[in-house]
Order: sequence, then C-alpha cells, then structure tokens
Amino acid sequence: MQASPPGYLTKQETIAVLGVDDLRIRSLLDKNQFHDPLDEALNLGISSATWPLFGLLWPSGQRMAERMAQRPVTDERILEIGCGLGLSSLVAHRRGANVTASDCHPLTHAFLDENTRLNGLPRMAYRHGLWGTAALREDGLPVLTLAQDANVSGVFDLIVGSDILYERDDEGTLASFINSHAAQHSEIWVVDPNRGNRAAFHKHMARAGFAMHEHLLDQAATLDQPAYKGRMLTYTR
Repeated sequence: MQASPPGYLTKQETIAVLGVDDLRIRSLLDKNQFHDPLDEALNLGISSATWPLFGLLWPSGQRMAERMAQRPVTDERILEIGCGLGLSSLVAHRRGANVTASDCHPLTHAFLDENTRLNGLPRMAYRHGLWGTAALREDGLPVLTLAQDANVSGVFDLIVGSDILYERDDEGTLASFINSHAAQHSEIWVVDPNRGNRAAFHKHMARAGFAMHEHLLDQAATLDQPAYKGRMLTYTR
C-alpha cells in the first residue's frame, strides 16, 4: 500500500489472466477513495460516489481480458470503451495488437500510463470517450464536458467494453456511440454481469444492423476467486 501525493491511496497487485503472463496493476486501494479538488470529475458529470469506480479491478473486466488473450493478433483496429484500469487493453497492447483505450474519468489516462510502465510496455493510445450526456452535478450547477484528452475518433474493427450496461439507456446513447465508431464490418464484445439493461441495448444494436450471440460466463466459486454470473454478448455486422 502506498500514499499517492494527490490525496488517494493505491495498491499494486500481480494479476493473473488466463492465457498470458501476469500483469502488474496499480489500482485504488478501495472504493472509498476520492480526490477531486478542482472539480475535474464533477465537471464531467462524475459524482463522488462513482469517482473511484474507474480505479478498481472488476470481475467482468477479468472475463474480458481472458477473451482478449485468446484473440489472434492482426492489424485490426481495437477500441476499449469505459476501460477503467484497462486490463483488456493492456493484454492486447502487450501482445502487439493495435488497441486504443478510452474512458471519461480524468485520471484514467494517468493510471493507464503508470500500468504500462510497471509492465515495461510503451505508452498506449488513449482517448476521452463519453457517450450520451454527462450526469447532473450534485450541486445542481451546469455540467462542463471538457476533457484533457482528445475525443475518440475514427472507426474500429473490434470494440470491447466490460460492465458498461450499468444504467438505463432508453434513448440508445451507448449503441449510438458504438455505431459511430464501428467499421461497416465489425465486431462488438460486451461482458455484462446481468445488470438488467440488455434488452434495450439489444434493440438499439439491432437497429444499427448488428446481430447478437449470447454466451453464459457463470463460474462457481474457487479457492482463488468468488463465484461469477454474467454473459458475453457478441455483436457482428
């Protein structure tokens, strides 16, 4: 455990991903960390309650990283959305894939750079990625969707995201964001820990021309890992 000068606590762990070498990952110590003295996160619509979520390792991210470890490396363009600590992107990056990580949290880029350094890797491409409109600020003031990094641009052959169906999205803002950055012939991977918002997402993705295949990822508890229930959603067009 170490104290970070900005005012939050972090830890470093060795993370095993099936099929590839272990990764050294710096993450927040726990979900109680918070440090936003300049309201950078708040001005992007990130509340104090959701602030630490980017900096934690989540079971769905582990499942996505395991699948990424099995993907043959080609010249395809890969985008991870809502990447958080970017475990899947780090796996792909170390294997030599052409991957861009993206998120809307103002500290994601710094954590990603540190984790590439810890693993002896060159810097990875990173972009700011926010779909829809930012959430309302806690204090009721207008949200300023300004970011330090350039926005996601261009199109990609494979777009991946783990645990990104966490809120109701009747207007289909996530599907629209994905569609705007997906190549005409593309593949989308979403790991969903049964959040309950799949039906609407399926509908919006179908309207964008994507066919869906669903695979259960349920795993019983082991000595090393707790039980997991979720689904791998694969969309193609």
